[in-house]
Amino acid sequence: MPPVTTGLELFTREPHPWIAGARLGLLCNPASVDSQYGHARDRLIRAFPDQLSALYSPQHGFHAEKQDNMVESDHLTDTATGLPVYSLYGETRIPTAQMLAPIDVLLVDLQDVGTRVYTFIYTVSYCLEAAAASGTRVLVLDRPNPINGRDMEGNILEPEWASFVGRFPMPMRHAMTIGEIARFFNAQIGSPAALDVIPMQGWRRSMWFADTGLPWVAPSPNMPTVATAVVYPGQVIWEGTNISEGRGTAFPFEIFGAPFLEPEKILEFIGGPRVPGATLRPCVFEPTSGKHAGRPCRGFQIHVTAPDLYRPYRTSLSFLQATLHHHEDDFQWKSDPYEYEFEKPAIDLILGSRDLRHRVSQMEPLPSIENDWQDALRDFRSLRRPYLLYADEGTD
Repeated sequence: MPPVTTGLELFTREPHPWIAGARLGLLCNPASVDSQYGHARDRLIRAFPDQLSALYSPQHGFHAEKQDNMVESDHLTDTATGLPVYSLYGETRIPTAQMLAPIDVLLVDLQDVGTRVYTFIYTVSYCLEAAAASGTRVLVLDRPNPINGRDMEGNILEPEWASFVGRFPMPMRHAMTIGEIARFFNAQIGSPAALDVIPMQGWRRSMWFADTGLPWVAPSPNMPTVATAVVYPGQVIWEGTNISEGRGTAFPFEIFGAPFLEPEKILEFIGGPRVPGATLRPCVFEPTSGKHAGRPCRGFQIHVTAPDLYRPYRTSLSFLQATLHHHEDDFQWKSDPYEYEFEKPAIDLILGSRDLRHRVSQMEPLPSIENDWQDALRDFRSLRRPYLLYADEGTD
């Protein structure tokens, strides 16, 4: 048995008495699996015959086949069961009353990645709001934060930059599980839903995903491995620029670069290839899709050697400063629409702040920038405390 048992497995072994006879819906994708790779849909059908009535999918689709940024998925029929699959990243991102009509309880079984901008948690937030309005009960089957529940990093999202990549004030690396986030979000919305969470057994806040013994299944096309999730809180910032974040390669977010980037100058600016917890290896790659598709890009692959020491957000901000310093003429901020925001710059939505972009661009020392968000981080640590489900000695 793995050291950690997910909410899915615990719930199907010992279901709540009130679930008997209830019509169930499941928000899921291919990563909604048990410790033996069995899908949550199939496990629920065995545990609750004739009760599963509808399925729901987040961004990237029921099969996690769709790419990023407004590549929508349609409603469909699940070929294995004949159940309807309602897309929550298509004609709407908010469940309609019609979508929730077939069910009494919405089960949520999604693998989050521990980063503010990953949209699954905001799909959950919209489900909570819609469930409150319709009288639908919500039950989150908890899963690990793959990059641990201890290390928090980054500035707090400023309300004016709220979007589908950040609806509530929280840091880039939030150190919460999806069940804890649901509890936190439910307290922030005007009319909370009837929410329950099935906690995991055996999970501790200090755990990285490898410590859980659970299998990793990609929750989205460009999150193929846990190594991707480790660098993602920082590397996602390239989505707001003309630097390739490695989409269209075998190592999305682990590699980055552009045809004009000169690795030697970047290394000179940051002080060499070794940064706390990782090593930068210069490389050349050619994306098959996305930015600079079909063109050789010079850049780096990040090899994280000590995850406990690695600070992805701070590290990638240093790469950004180096790029701005040495490639001012070629570097550009992305101006295309980003996650249904058509006026605000993508980078400000990702960073959750326009001021942070300006400070980084003006070459303000990163330690000074980091120091300025420490009080807000401490406040957030206190704010989230009532919603935590797991505690380690010496932490929350």
